Amino acid sequence: MSYALQDTSTMLRRTLRHAQRYPGLSLGALGMPVIMILLFGLVFGDTFSAGLGSGAQGLDYIDFLTPGILLMSIASGTMSPAVAVCMDMTEGIVARFRTMAIFRPAVLTGHVLGNVLVTIVSLGLVVGFAILLGFRPNASPAEWLLAVALMIGLTIGLTWFAIALGLTSKTPEGASNVVLPISLLLPFLSNTFIPLEAMPSGIRWFARYQPFTPIIDTLRHLLLGTPMDSGNGWLAAAWCVAIALVGYFWAQKNYNKGTVA
Repeated sequence: MSYALQDTSTMLRRTLRHAQRYPGLSLGALGMPVIMILLFGLVFGDTFSAGLGSGAQGLDYIDFLTPGILLMSIASGTMSPAVAVCMDMTEGIVARFRTMAIFRPAVLTGHVLGNVLVTIVSLGLVVGFAILLGFRPNASPAEWLLAVALMIGLTIGLTWFAIALGLTSKTPEGASNVVLPISLLLPFLSNTFIPLEAMPSGIRWFARYQPFTPIIDTLRHLLLGTPMDSGNGWLAAAWCVAIALVGYFWAQKNYNKGTVA
């Protein structure tokens, strides 16, 4: 166990050093959610708020918006680890690692932990800018802890899933494209910007049953005390666990292809 922890720590340091040397992806993951909260909260906020009326559960629009942008922060951060693991595979460093006495899951786990740390910084920036724009959560310390745990759980799950997708890609460019449904499609086709009731029927059905919507509803309930459908909290936790398990085992399978177990 001590060797496994040491190897994982080493791979985490490697990931963080790569983030320093190639800051473009990390800055994109940090900056895009801030741009979104400023754009939709400051520029379009009054228009959206007037259009929704009481549909936003009686909240100020910045309060309604912020939990969804927090999940967009997590989703937009999945591109960096997907590209990084694809680069590792295509540039041959993984073949070198396989010849060394390294705890095999440490390589991918280092990427996951590195992305979790970057995402935590991104979430902190979003909350800070949202508060400047008028976001006023009324959560208790216990509710904040539950909200943070939910967001970290989703970060871990989506990162493992993105890494699995990155390992299936032939090029880093392909890896950056294959995660777009996670980083763009699902967040936009959820109740991030408008409530389900304001959507056309077909899109409303998809948004209701995709994973982001119950997670956003749970965050709004925890941070702002909004009403929530019965069981949505457990459903949100189940989605996080399911995504993490599928992503982990799929990533390990792709990583170990062509090697002796």
